[in-house]
Amino acid sequence: MIDKINIGVLGCANVAKRLFIPNLLSSGLFNLVAVASRLPEKASHFSSLFNCEGLTGYSELLLRSDIQAIYIPLPTGLHFEWATKALLAGKHIIVEKSFSTKFFETKQIIELAKEKNLCVFENFMFVYHSQFDFVTKKISEGTIGDIRLLRSSFGFPPFDTNSNIRYQKDIGGGALLDAGAYTLMASQFFLGSNQEVLACSLENLNYQVDFQGSIMLKSSNGVVSQLAFGFDNFYQNNIELWGSKGKLIIERAFTAGPGYAPRILIEKENERNEYILPPDNHFHKILKRFYECIMSKNESCVFE
Repeated sequence: MIDKINIGVLGCANVAKRLFIPNLLSSGLFNLVAVASRLPEKASHFSSLFNCEGLTGYSELLLRSDIQAIYIPLPTGLHFEWATKALLAGKHIIVEKSFSTKFFETKQIIELAKEKNLCVFENFMFVYHSQFDFVTKKISEGTIGDIRLLRSSFGFPPFDTNSNIRYQKDIGGGALLDAGAYTLMASQFFLGSNQEVLACSLENLNYQVDFQGSIMLKSSNGVVSQLAFGFDNFYQNNIELWGSKGKLIIERAFTAGPGYAPRILIEKENERNEYILPPDNHFHKILKRFYECIMSKNESCVFE
């Protein structure tokens, strides 16, 4: 019988309600002990919905000695404060992307996690999907030759109301830290993290935050990434790898849910192949890795 880890959720965000908690419960690796909210009615709602305790006040969750790990789906601008407090309370943490609004904040959290020998994950679950294993295998086999260019787009129509946290500057809103972060992670996944920013354009469209943008990066071996993202766009969610011998497209790169069968397109000279892959649950996979890191007890796992 598996030893489950007791986990708490810091905040009653929609992403926690719709995606993270249901997949957490079905993973079979964690016990959801409690959910904390600033508002008693939200804590009570989550408590009844997920059969756990509802706590009023985030600090109450960190005081619990029966909880080993914390999931933080708060607005990005609050991540640094509560990730730091959770680590100081001796909790392993998995934090929604983007991890923080400033580089030095992320660096401080990483250093603290290493000092405390605790695990820190950023919840970029999409890279754990089996379609990325398929794509990396095709690349390593030389199917499209050497990568010459990476393009990635992630954007969607505007949300219903200006009260949406994505539109609020003081708590880390904006397209770059939301949709743009996915495209940046895609570039780092395929081309490495040692990249130079060649150009960046952000437009606010009369909002307080950046509403759309584009970035151009260059990897250490000279491969360019062209990234685009936005909140007022026709829906796009893809990665394209242009190689010396062909082109590969991941049609639904970032949000391939557990029931979705991904489609990969590969074009070469006089040849076009379409691959329909089995559905996969990238939520379960990142949770499994988070679980393994906590259970290893040997060293901290930071930003795997």
